[in-house]
Amino acid sequence: MMTSLKTKSLLVIVRHTPYGSSLARSAIEIALVSGTFDQRVGVLFMGNGVLQLLPEQDSVALGVRNIAKLIASFPLYDVNNIYVDEAALKQHGLQENELSLQSEFLNESAMRDLLQRYDHIVGF
Repeated sequence: MMTSLKTKSLLVIVRHTPYGSSLARSAIEIALVSGTFDQRVGVLFMGNGVLQLLPEQDSVALGVRNIAKLIASFPLYDVNNIYVDEAALKQHGLQENELSLQSEFLNESAMRDLLQRYDHIVGF
């Protein structure tokens, strides 16, 4: 008897600035790798993590790879569910049209609902 395997879903929560530690890059890499394994992957940018979605980041002076380029590759890895904490966006004085990726903007209630829709959640 064959049983169908249910595709598991993963939500990666990103709370850290793009540079300054390896946490931001680790979160993005987990999302990309998970996308290659046919998992339904979502990424929620909260707090300082919303800064990762700013275009034209210049990381040359820091001597590290540009995270914005990694994030831009999400669609190539079937990572298409991108969510942004509205309150964090406002806290940083950013507008929705300033971000590098098409995103769904969520209030606190919508974020709680989002957490219920995923099988696994990892936070950075």
